[in-house]
Amino acid sequence: MRSILCSLVLLVICCVVTPAQNKRIVIAASTVLDGKGGVLRDTRIVVEGSKIIRLDPNASPVDYDLSGLTVLPGWIDAHVHITWSFGPDGKNAGVSGGTAPYASYAAASNAWATLMAGFTTVQSVGSLADLPLRDAIAKGMLPGPRILSSAEPLVGRGEQTGTPDDIRAVVRKQKEAGADLIKIFAAISVRRPETSLSQEQLNAACDEAKKQGLRTLVHAYKDAVRTVALAGCTQVEHGTLASDDDLKLMVQKGVWLDPQAGLVMENYLLNKEKFTGTPGFSEDVFPVIKEVIPTYHDFFKRALKIPGLKIVFGSDALAGSHGRNAEEFIDRVRDAGVDPMAAMVSANSLGAEAIGMGSQLGSIAPGYEADIIALDGDPLKDITAVRRVVFVMKGGVVYKNLAR
Repeated sequence: MRSILCSLVLLVICCVVTPAQNKRIVIAASTVLDGKGGVLRDTRIVVEGSKIIRLDPNASPVDYDLSGLTVLPGWIDAHVHITWSFGPDGKNAGVSGGTAPYASYAAASNAWATLMAGFTTVQSVGSLADLPLRDAIAKGMLPGPRILSSAEPLVGRGEQTGTPDDIRAVVRKQKEAGADLIKIFAAISVRRPETSLSQEQLNAACDEAKKQGLRTLVHAYKDAVRTVALAGCTQVEHGTLASDDDLKLMVQKGVWLDPQAGLVMENYLLNKEKFTGTPGFSEDVFPVIKEVIPTYHDFFKRALKIPGLKIVFGSDALAGSHGRNAEEFIDRVRDAGVDPMAAMVSANSLGAEAIGMGSQLGSIAPGYEADIIALDGDPLKDITAVRRVVFVMKGGVVYKNLAR
């Protein structure tokens, strides 16, 4: 942990001393995925400060030669739990990451690992502990992805949750705490998919969020998905077991879908010893987790067949999977049949649109933030190239450059 902290201190010094400062940077690229589904060849990206100012094949001198690599916008992960870590004893410490100061160091390490994996923006949903990390990164005190946080979630417990007015008060409380969006549990889990909020309660939550200028991400399965769509919420998380009619209703209502194809479940199994015995993870849970993975795949395949359904990228990265977010791309392409270009766009321009930043992030184009990454390989031909991120720029600052 001391080693991690020392490394972070050095990184902070580097990042603070050498920010963009309107310096002109030219990046040469032979292959660029523009984030919107297009492919550009043999061009150069000109960056000033934190922005891309133009694409010019004749720009010079070249500061970073990324020829032979695949260049694309930094990825956006719509669903992570950035502070969720394993504690000093190696066991699952939950969404808060355990007790300070260990939890703070662990959260900073998670943020760094996520950035190094090519994710320049993430949406962290479910913990007040996200807020100080978000703010430290935004101020340049720590290196990490741009973070949008939901602060504490609204957990549906039927009548225990309160009246619609009570729910509106909870939403306002999260806004006052500094939330960028509202996370809601309309169902508990795929093992307990029954709706845990009434239609009136969910209507109140999503309506109040809109009044406060906030989006709503709703954890929902099966019938709860229809309730979410009818309530006019922004996005369904997971969605497994929903019917095709429910998914078509989401299209009609303009609701986004963030399903998972495998990483979160695979991570639980990979780190079984670290999760077993901690809250929510009894020994008998793990066979169920293994059995449900094909259900997630089947649901994703069905969702792909619904015309107009907007599917965004969200890995649900938590303890054990920070920095491995891109494995979800592989699961989606390999196991759910997602087109590789669609997989990339879901974490670029489509992901930016979903988080309300479509005019700022997710595209290689003039006026957009200079969030630029490069892969050793072509993900359109070999999706495992997403594991080989060799260059990371966020807001015009280079944090990783192995392309030398």
